[in-house]
Amino acid sequence: MAEVSLEVATREGTGTGVARKLRQKGQVPGVVYGGHRDPVAITVDRKAVTDLIQKSDHGVRSIFLLKLTGTDQQRHAMIKEMQIDPISRKLMHIDFIRVVMDEVVRVTVPVRLNGTAIGLKEGGLLDWQVRDLHVECLPGQIPDSVEVEVSNLAIHDYIRISDLKLPQDLKVLDDPERVVVGVTHQKAEPEPTPEVVAVDAAAVPAEPEVIKKGKVEETPEEE
Repeated sequence: MAEVSLEVATREGTGTGVARKLRQKGQVPGVVYGGHRDPVAITVDRKAVTDLIQKSDHGVRSIFLLKLTGTDQQRHAMIKEMQIDPISRKLMHIDFIRVVMDEVVRVTVPVRLNGTAIGLKEGGLLDWQVRDLHVECLPGQIPDSVEVEVSNLAIHDYIRISDLKLPQDLKVLDDPERVVVGVTHQKAEPEPTPEVVAVDAAAVPAEPEVIKKGKVEETPEEE
């Protein structure tokens, strides 16, 4: 995995007011963690880091060579967390974690499916259960994704984590028996059941009595 260079500056002040002023100037507050050292508060240029993420082949999984402005200090790091404004979609805060290129790291790698399963043509449904893998490897060996070929999957066929073809230097931390993807039968929609409404017999009005036209027979009075 190629590295990308990013200039950072140390951040003296902290708090909401300081962060707001930095953002107004196009800067983003952040923190660098890990590497057996104390956390360091930094600032980065919003446009510079955003452009690097968008243009890099590895995106947010890129290895950054952080260069401290005005010094010869530099350190490899990866993005630990980013905060994005939900309305403007602008980067508001970014945290990095230091990495040593010859020390193993744990990261999450996305799963990508290739091809169209033959089971779909037979009326099946694609059941994609694992979309990310938790792996362990050296920083320079982190893959952009794990590719899974699904073209030969028929109905009731499944691919488990243990079936994946992975580089030897990549250790998966997830359960090897976990199903990554498969093809299942399409469930038929159940027929609607007629709604049965319970009715209180006492609440039902009696059938009206039909009175025929004609002479009405008088009932003789008792003497």
